[in-house]
Amino acid sequence: QVGHNFPSFHIHVTNLYPSMFSSASAFVTKRPVQNAVRRALLHSTAIAPASKGQAEVVLVGCGMPNRGMGWYHAVQMIEKRCPSASLDFVVEPWFLGGGKDTPGGKDFAAWQKEVEGPANILFTTSLTDLPAPVEPRVALISGRTADNPRLLTESIAGGCKTIYLEKPGAPTVTELEAMAAEAKAAGVEVLMGYNKNVCKYVTKTREFAATVPGSHTTFVSNNAYENTPESLGECFERNAEGMLKNMAIHELALLVSFYDVSVDNIESVTADKEFSSMQTLPGPSGKEFTDFDKIKFTIKTKTGKSVSVAADRCGGTDSYATVQDGSSDEELFRYYMPDEEDKAEVDALMAQYPDAMPYFFTQDKDYITVKERVAKFCADGSEATGVATIDIAVETLKVAEYLTPSLMEQLK
Repeated sequence: QVGHNFPSFHIHVTNLYPSMFSSASAFVTKRPVQNAVRRALLHSTAIAPASKGQAEVVLVGCGMPNRGMGWYHAVQMIEKRCPSASLDFVVEPWFLGGGKDTPGGKDFAAWQKEVEGPANILFTTSLTDLPAPVEPRVALISGRTADNPRLLTESIAGGCKTIYLEKPGAPTVTELEAMAAEAKAAGVEVLMGYNKNVCKYVTKTREFAATVPGSHTTFVSNNAYENTPESLGECFERNAEGMLKNMAIHELALLVSFYDVSVDNIESVTADKEFSSMQTLPGPSGKEFTDFDKIKFTIKTKTGKSVSVAADRCGGTDSYATVQDGSSDEELFRYYMPDEEDKAEVDALMAQYPDAMPYFFTQDKDYITVKERVAKFCADGSEATGVATIDIAVETLKVAEYLTPSLMEQLK
């Protein structure tokens, strides 16, 4: 990494003998001979490792610059905003493989050329290419949800002692439970990228609600997609697991973590039909996808709690929470993300990265908080305070699978 006193040698694996190392599709297993040659090249190449007291980070599934969550994770670590995290490796099978000639692949190649030398990052297409860890290694898995079970297995085999898993973790509860069991058997801790569990606006809202007996809290999540069939169709296809397993999964994690919500404890779920909307739209592939473009619902638990969630793909850049009087519905409190204190930083980031997804910047500090706590846990065992575990993720995914058909039925 920049600042280390190591000789710097850089190797772009996919540019060496391109006909040998090309890939036809994302996350394709390479032939054994190709893998052996690539590993030999990597293992004989000096890479500037993480410093003592840092975790070496393997980013798995970087995605497209300005759009992929993995890309923004990389940007934050390259800018040295997570002191305990050293981004040493980027594993990107699609844009370094079968997708390299797509428009997104060309954008990725340009960004890679810009950062790999100055930041001493090794880019490759497979976890099996990586050398053995020097410092404690954490895999930050931010690829396609469907690939996560296999990527977790490969991360464990690659010497990762901690895994940072982006939401929702796996396509189904069964798969996520199997991943949790596999990690436990290997002695590997899996922590989740549910950044809203550590958000300032969530903390402030919970603190205020605790002062008002019988109050009702609503968490509102907004994205800034264009309200067009083309934009939403692309969103539906790219996030094919559905809104409740994708955008609104953060809010469901809050409900599981702080409001006693579980499948066994849900008494009722009621959709706000006036607010909510469900559409069937074609994605870029031409295949049709049915999902919510916006949804609002209230959950009542068997233990007497009530809480609401609203999510809007086209609602703008701000998320917030409200507290209402339980008897009159009068709004008593509202706290935004970002708040006034953070807006100047958000504006500066938007100016620096004008083509990036706006929600990256409103949640910028929280992404850093979660990454830093996970990396420090991996490096020296410090408790990752407030960071959701894979057990929380399993229950959250159960809730998402339970709610989705019920809410869709109510909106027909």
